[in-house]
Amino acid sequence: MPNGDKPIVKCSVSNCTFWGENNFCQAEAIMIDIDQHATKHYGAEFAGESFDSDHQDKASTSSATCCHTFRPKSS
Repeated sequence: MPNGDKPIVKCSVSNCTFWGENNFCQAEAIMIDIDQHATKHYGAEFAGESFDSDHQDKASTSSATCCHTFRPKSS
């Protein structure tokens, strides 16, 4: 990406702490994994920190993936 710009990530999960205006994700980093690893915990903090995951997987469809960055908004 030119000039180190972050990619634009749109999300429909409005109760996430990283939810932003016009459905844009405001997280500094986003962790996506396959559903097989949906129960793994990569750490309590996500934005601005590296994820402890060096494995590589293949997904046959987009519906076989999940976002590990999700954190519910505080009440």
